[in-house]
Amino acid sequence: MMSSFIPRHTGTSAFRSVSTLFGKGIHRAAKISSRNPIEMIAGILILSSFSYFYLFNLARNTSDIFSGTVTRLYPAFVYASHPSSTFETISRNEVYHYSHHEALVKLQLRQISIKSVTNEDYDFESIIQPFEESIQKMPLSDHGPLNYQSLCFRDLDGQCFSLSDSIVNDSILLSFAFNSSTDYRQQLAYVWEQKVSRMSAGELQSLSTHTGKQQDIFTWLFIITRNIIFRIKELIEMADNIDIIVILAGYVMMVFTFVSLFINMRSMGSRYTLATAVIVNGFFSFMFALLTVNALGVDVYPVVLAEAIPFLAVTIGFERHFKLTKRVFEFSKEVPLTKQEIRTTIIRAVDSVALPITRDCIMEITVLALGAKSGISGLREFCLLSAILLAYDFVIMFTWYTAVLALKLELLRIREINGITHSKGKSSGTGYIRSTVVKAFSDNTTTTNNHVKIEEPLIGRVKLLVIVGFVAMQIFKACTTFEGTNTFGGPQVSVAEPSVRHALDKLLDQHRASQQGYLPLLIEVFPPLPFRIISVSSHSYSFLHTIRQPLDHLLEAYTIYIQHPVISKWITLALFVSLFLNTYLFKVAKQPTKVSTTSEQQQQQQQQQQQQQQQQQQQQQHHPQHQQRQSTVERSQHPTGVVRTWEECMDLVKTPDSLTDEEIIMLVQKGKMAPYALEKVLGDLERAVHVRRALISRASTTQTLETSLLPLRNYHYDKVLGACCENVIGYMPIPVGIAGPLQIDGESLHLPMATTEGCLIASTARGCKAINAGGGATTIVTADGMTRGPCVEFPTIVRAAACKRFIEQEGREILTEAFNSTSRFARLRQLKVALAGPTVFIRFSTTTGDAMGMNMISKGCERALAVLTDHFPDMQIVSLSGNYCTDKKPAAINWIEGRGKSVVSEAVIPATVVEKVLKTSVSALVELNISKNLVGSAMAGSVGGFNAHAANILTAIYLATGQDPAQNVESSNCITLMKATGEGDLHISCSMPSIEVGTIGGGTILPPQQAMLDLLGVRGPHATEPGKNAQKLARIICAAVMAGELSLCAALAAGHLVKAHMAHNRNAPTTTNVVSGSCIRS
Repeated sequence: MMSSFIPRHTGTSAFRSVSTLFGKGIHRAAKISSRNPIEMIAGILILSSFSYFYLFNLARNTSDIFSGTVTRLYPAFVYASHPSSTFETISRNEVYHYSHHEALVKLQLRQISIKSVTNEDYDFESIIQPFEESIQKMPLSDHGPLNYQSLCFRDLDGQCFSLSDSIVNDSILLSFAFNSSTDYRQQLAYVWEQKVSRMSAGELQSLSTHTGKQQDIFTWLFIITRNIIFRIKELIEMADNIDIIVILAGYVMMVFTFVSLFINMRSMGSRYTLATAVIVNGFFSFMFALLTVNALGVDVYPVVLAEAIPFLAVTIGFERHFKLTKRVFEFSKEVPLTKQEIRTTIIRAVDSVALPITRDCIMEITVLALGAKSGISGLREFCLLSAILLAYDFVIMFTWYTAVLALKLELLRIREINGITHSKGKSSGTGYIRSTVVKAFSDNTTTTNNHVKIEEPLIGRVKLLVIVGFVAMQIFKACTTFEGTNTFGGPQVSVAEPSVRHALDKLLDQHRASQQGYLPLLIEVFPPLPFRIISVSSHSYSFLHTIRQPLDHLLEAYTIYIQHPVISKWITLALFVSLFLNTYLFKVAKQPTKVSTTSEQQQQQQQQQQQQQQQQQQQQQHHPQHQQRQSTVERSQHPTGVVRTWEECMDLVKTPDSLTDEEIIMLVQKGKMAPYALEKVLGDLERAVHVRRALISRASTTQTLETSLLPLRNYHYDKVLGACCENVIGYMPIPVGIAGPLQIDGESLHLPMATTEGCLIASTARGCKAINAGGGATTIVTADGMTRGPCVEFPTIVRAAACKRFIEQEGREILTEAFNSTSRFARLRQLKVALAGPTVFIRFSTTTGDAMGMNMISKGCERALAVLTDHFPDMQIVSLSGNYCTDKKPAAINWIEGRGKSVVSEAVIPATVVEKVLKTSVSALVELNISKNLVGSAMAGSVGGFNAHAANILTAIYLATGQDPAQNVESSNCITLMKATGEGDLHISCSMPSIEVGTIGGGTILPPQQAMLDLLGVRGPHATEPGKNAQKLARIICAAVMAGELSLCAALAAGHLVKAHMAHNRNAPTTTNVVSGSCIRS
């Protein structure tokens, strides 16, 4: 199979043989992975777990990130040539030079700092002397009978060097010198230091790693987080600005790489699974690479690793996984999954991309290997780690990730076999920004009909440029990120400290007096190990400790049992049994399930019976709610039936669950509890509403509210509290009906209307039918601007006129800037100023996004008026709203200038539709509209009322969608025009200049109202264009008003209005059992 994918222009036979070798190996690995996906995934997970624990323990024992310290000191090197009597500080590169070009004596100076943390007086000698003797004789059990006595630097008398200096009154420094002439001795000295750092003897406690007692996980995580933050801060303070920018750019590019991975995988139908699997694949490769680098003896410092991670993610990337995934899904779509062999599909896909991916990996590994051959510190480690990581990523991709793909297709195949797959249609509402982002991050590859992939060279070139640029930066030292004067990237031990200098001078004197005194002396000074003296009696257990203690015992017990020789084997056996059962069940699930027709019918019958039983139970549960409330009160009463005194109840206010409803009512009546704060005090919102109803009912004249039909249960009072209503006593259910559908600008929409007026929805629905027959309604938004008109006053009309000129001329930009600074969405569009004597009225007109915007614009007006006061100190603000807006009142300015959304709708109704659907004629409708809506309204002196009943439809939709119903006063301003076209058809239009709506805030936060906004497709803010949802809702309302106008005018013209209302709105109600407190029929 592989031979068909090997290029025929590959040149020499050697290349063919290598290609064939790689192809066969990858083919074999893919075959095993696709045949046994669960076993392959489990095997790689087990190997990765071992690698993780090994690296974790290695980092915990060697990295200061896991210790209790927060600032890391690196070793310093001092050198004394013969016959010099002083030391000079040298760098690590100079150490390498001296060690390989001349004979010298190498020592290591390791120190222990002991400090008291209490004010108690201690006998330091009695504490430190036993500790010093114990660490000098402490055996290194893993390396034979060796201890400090075997490794120390000795004088002429054969005594080991040790020194004790008092730094300050409560601190002592112990110094120990090791003969580090060989690498073996250096390793033993390191082991000695690690063992000492874990010691805790008596009142001495180590601060380096552990304190003799295992740290709990909370303290350990806190230490790691703290150390990482301090370490990053330390590195940033030492780095140049250009270095920080380079590293930050690397991390930003890494984030974009992850984003592009998720977007690419999402485009193929996998939301998170495959992208997460690819990231896990990279993490496994990273762990294996670190393990290999450590086994090779190459030190990768945390600073170098922090620099390398973003460049590793960017240069290595995830294009190979995406290519393999894309090819797998392409082949899987050739034949339905239920009719194909998943293993064959996976192998075909792997064979088709194996050689190109292998070629790219070999080229990248070659470039990285050349960088690893360089002698530049940092570049060598980075390139070596990258090359090994890329190799592991290549292997794991064709084993572990291939198994994941096989498992993914098998699961999809099982779903299709069982008939539970969900059809996924393409979303047609992708916005411009989203589509641009997808195009920017998606893979630029195309596939022809011959299944020959044409690759865009951009990604490959970018990766090559990144690699070459990184290598060039390291070679020419253009970027020395996070490196100071030393190669460790951090502060060194100060050899100028008196205690350190004293120890160095003593070592130099002893060296000069020894037999090798004629040789130069090189000393590596290590940072001191911190210890502290604590008092056993001063231990105290905090509240946090008492909380964590049970968890610590649980974890300790878990650790003991998991290490038990018998229990651990049973757990291992259970894991293998679980793995076997899952594999067996997965293979069984691959086969189509065959269920007999009889059993299917029986199951359907059982399901129907269960549904009927559930419906019956629900009907039985719908008892009168006042009875439920009474039972609730009875359950909340005191067991003895006695109401306690208010003094006793006051002691229980902080635990309201222990108080009965009657006792809470008594406290409110006594004035000990505010009725408006019941929700806050009780914590139970529904109970607070019930108690408030009882209070109001008992204080009222009729005393009927407590047992009234006003419902209170099962409502989202958490949405209402502090947002929509105060002193809540229930909610008012209003029936919601649907008119339509209505074709509005090419989109078919159902119109939700909440009303108690009969015939209204039926009439609107008839208008929708007539408009649809003519091709639907067309709407436009001519203006968008909510208004607020504050009122200010001046001492004289001269000053008022000066203010008017300022606002209309140079002050316009000043006020606009001040207004716009208060919100991301509010933008001032127009200022209109009017004078009434010395009083100035300023009408601010602004866009407010998808919100109705009164609060938003009020905030902006306050800011603008504050700026205006700076220019006119004698100005007095009379009112933030001076009725020049005008809000919730009829006003000609709203009719003329507009407020909110100004919308116009039109439709053409064929004459035949007018006759058949509306039961009238075009000429009759035109004549009635002129006489009624135009002349009649003019005779009445109407302002904006040149319509039949626009407020009817608008208010019904307002109530259903959570708008402010009081704003129907100005929002229902409408002029309805009708005329006959040249073809004899009816042209109707409605112009509404002041529709005030929003899709966020106010009543739109309530779930029922949000459901109606969802029905219209306008819930919440618009994803890409703020304000579009609110404008769409205004257009829907204007079109719905036009449908209602058309139907009502037709009914009036035909004389059907009274008959319809008598038939539908005056029927005697049928006798039913109405459930108290609701509108549910039983």
